[in-house]
Amino acid sequence: MDVLEQSLQKAFINKEIEGSHYDPKLIINRPEEKEFLLNVLQEEIDTCENFFFSVAFITQDGLNALKSHLSDLADRGISGRLLTSTYLGFNHPDMFASLLAIPNLEVRISAKTGFHSKGYLFSQKEYHSFIIGSSNLTMSALKLNYEWNIRLTSYEQGEVIHQIQHHLSSEWKHAEALNQEWVNEYRRTYKPFANNQKLANAVTVDQTLPQYILPNKMQKIALNNLKELRETGAQKGLVISATGTGKTYLAAFDVLQVKPERMLFIVHREQILNKAKESFEKILGEPSDQFGILSGSQKDTDAKYLFATIQTISKPAYQELFEQDYFDYILIDEVHKAGAQSYLKTLDYFTPKFLLGMTATPERTDNFNIFELFDYNIAYEIRLQEALEEDLLCPFHYFGVTDFEKEDMVISETTDLKYLTMDDRVKFLIEKINYYGCSGNYPKGLVFCSRKEEAQELSARFKQHKIPSTYLTGEHSIEERETQIERLETGEINYIFTVDIFNEGIDIPKINQVVMLRNTQSSIIFVQQLGRGLRKDKSKEFVTIIDFIGNYKNNYMIPMALSGDITRNKDNLRKDTFDTNYISGLSTINFEQVAKERIFKSIDAVALDSMRELKQIYSSLKNRLNRIPYLTDFIKQQVLDPMLIANKFDSYYTFLAKIKDNEGILSVEENKILMFLSREVLPGIRQHEIILLSKLLKETRGLTFEEIRETFAKSQLAHDDKTIQSVIQTLSLKFYTGGQKKTYSGAEIISVDNPQLIQFSSVFQQALHNDYFRKLLEDLLTASFYKSEKFATDQPLTRYAKYRRRDALRMLNWYEQMVDQNIGGYTYKDGKFIIFITLQKGDDFKGAQMAYEDELVDKTTMRWFTKSPRTLSSPEVKALQDAENWTIHLFVKKSDDEGKEFYYLGEATPIQSTVKQLSKPTQEGKVQNVVEMDLKLTNAVDTKLFKYLT
Repeated sequence: MDVLEQSLQKAFINKEIEGSHYDPKLIINRPEEKEFLLNVLQEEIDTCENFFFSVAFITQDGLNALKSHLSDLADRGISGRLLTSTYLGFNHPDMFASLLAIPNLEVRISAKTGFHSKGYLFSQKEYHSFIIGSSNLTMSALKLNYEWNIRLTSYEQGEVIHQIQHHLSSEWKHAEALNQEWVNEYRRTYKPFANNQKLANAVTVDQTLPQYILPNKMQKIALNNLKELRETGAQKGLVISATGTGKTYLAAFDVLQVKPERMLFIVHREQILNKAKESFEKILGEPSDQFGILSGSQKDTDAKYLFATIQTISKPAYQELFEQDYFDYILIDEVHKAGAQSYLKTLDYFTPKFLLGMTATPERTDNFNIFELFDYNIAYEIRLQEALEEDLLCPFHYFGVTDFEKEDMVISETTDLKYLTMDDRVKFLIEKINYYGCSGNYPKGLVFCSRKEEAQELSARFKQHKIPSTYLTGEHSIEERETQIERLETGEINYIFTVDIFNEGIDIPKINQVVMLRNTQSSIIFVQQLGRGLRKDKSKEFVTIIDFIGNYKNNYMIPMALSGDITRNKDNLRKDTFDTNYISGLSTINFEQVAKERIFKSIDAVALDSMRELKQIYSSLKNRLNRIPYLTDFIKQQVLDPMLIANKFDSYYTFLAKIKDNEGILSVEENKILMFLSREVLPGIRQHEIILLSKLLKETRGLTFEEIRETFAKSQLAHDDKTIQSVIQTLSLKFYTGGQKKTYSGAEIISVDNPQLIQFSSVFQQALHNDYFRKLLEDLLTASFYKSEKFATDQPLTRYAKYRRRDALRMLNWYEQMVDQNIGGYTYKDGKFIIFITLQKGDDFKGAQMAYEDELVDKTTMRWFTKSPRTLSSPEVKALQDAENWTIHLFVKKSDDEGKEFYYLGEATPIQSTVKQLSKPTQEGKVQNVVEMDLKLTNAVDTKLFKYLT
């Protein structure tokens, strides 16, 4: 049966029939499952040979979500068409202007009355796909709204696709081409009918009435937490809140509920004072003479609510104007700076009834403990992802853009200033910035540069291109900064070029574009700079973030910052680059293909487990917890994948001993046991070992085989004889051979001397007498269980999880490990055929005798070659030709740069018609036989993983 015919049978006749990527599919936005129409559209665009959209309503944010994908198509010489309308005045002139900036998109405007279509047609290599339903090209329709759409496929000869193509062709002929003249005329006559109608139907609001500000959801929770904290007798509290979530209003609301006699608000920059004072005046509602400023230029020392710069209030001459208990409520903004002597001196002097610290980034690199300063009282914490989920921030569209290249010159950390500011690069930057645009198409942007000279020169170059710009550095006065910010807000200039003075503490709500022209030095700074545009403002619907990605070593920090995943797990970073569904609400993250490859290259090359970095992460967590952290703490706080420590050191104990923070002493034998568990059990790929060890710790007499079976059954785990024997083989070390056997020798955990009763080995029993060993052991088992939660428990292998060769053998109940070199590309026995494929082998691929051309042809087909020399008569080939008696498991990795682990793609079967014997040249110039075949995967590979692998 033809594959498309089979898909139609499955969709409309019998759902039990095996499916394929041709299957008709109902597409509904499911935010909780991270499934969106947007993903489907992006995937179709990425693989198409041309496209045709017929969509009534389009918004700038909906268009933005596709721009990087359209840019990649343009690089491949692929273009498409869009048919839209002016129906109901929904489509804004700015949106039409944005369409003109897309070079590979031809646009026409239908004059048809009541044009209301929503259809997306794609011509793929061997078929057509089309999506028809309720979704317009708006961000809400693509990600949030409850919409119904159906995706169908057809061959060229199909009747329905013929009807669609004929109809679109006819409509296209009668539609008007979009050009600048058309946009100008439309803008002149534009009347947003729908919006006017809404306003006409709305209740009229008396503008003379006071406008009350109420706490948002986050602020209500934080206020309640602060209240409860004080009721316990606490005198200090720390609020960790993402930039733009309303920390200043939160502080004002808390002052309102506390009603202090005197309040002091401390900031680190003078230009913040007036805005903070204005916010408090709105919330507290007291006469303006009750609010005052203490700074270098103003001295309102008698004010009930005093707003001071740290530079002024830290001076003894000003501190002496106040008794130590004069202020009963003190607030510190951007409190992560409080490790400076000026802050410490001020806090040592004053004795308020309550001290509140506020920051978006409590982590410091100088080992000063902010948490200790506030008695470890974290009243509330909300980071970027949560703030987006709660709709506290302006939606953003991030674009990771490929930076300028010319011949052999690629932008990097060492690029000379003359190349950073050369005219060709400036033109390139302007073209890309205009392409990705901004809300409203009139940019009010911050541009972060790598150095002062670059900021100054690029500002001048932009002005030469008729783009009003300026630059600001730390050398400019407060007055000059405020003047230029005002010019930006009023639209007198489009851009302020800077290095780092806007990283924090500056509030410019009207910013609708942030451009990054520098290497990412830290994920904290990245989020701070991105956050400059996230404050909500009625002048914008979203903010555009354009990140020019050069050949930087630190590119791996980009997915780390955007996802908030700081576990330093490389597989997580790769996934957060090729699958960006983790971002919430109406925001999107997009990477151009070349930029994406640069990030992957950085992830492959970087060492994320340096002693310096591990110590820094450890110290930061220790500061937060006020105690020595253990493996489970790293998982719960999501600050480090414990496997980095396990792979870097023999055990966590070895790490603690190295930094002289161990709370006890272990013998060599005890530490070897922990080393084995750290490397083999901690990854969590199978719960059985964790469950059995936990049970044996309680049942000191040991367990019979049947009791083990019962234990596994109660945990709803596989409990057949082979699985139980595999677990015993693992914990008794009988499974291990070669280097592993030698390394783990003496670390046997269970004894098999008495097969009727499984007990701890004598070495392990002796180790349990050491309380510190037991503490480390129980922590490791708990951490292992947490990690095991991402693996399936109803089957031995989890699709898309990663496994080493020995892991795969163990999960499939191999009695004994095989050395990796002996396995090579595959091994087979007892009805199980395990294949390991490295797709990008490189010139120095280990063990490659010839140029194997293994290829993931499509999402369900792998082209694969046997070892050489092999013929159609070789045992493994005969086994594969008798595939009904063999289960084939397919493991794949992109290249050896990823390490020793492979993605498990699932089960596969050979397509017998493709099995053929070939003769191929070896590296030595000889010719050897090899067998080629296509393997059909039972389940199609996830689209995003497929794109990453290929």
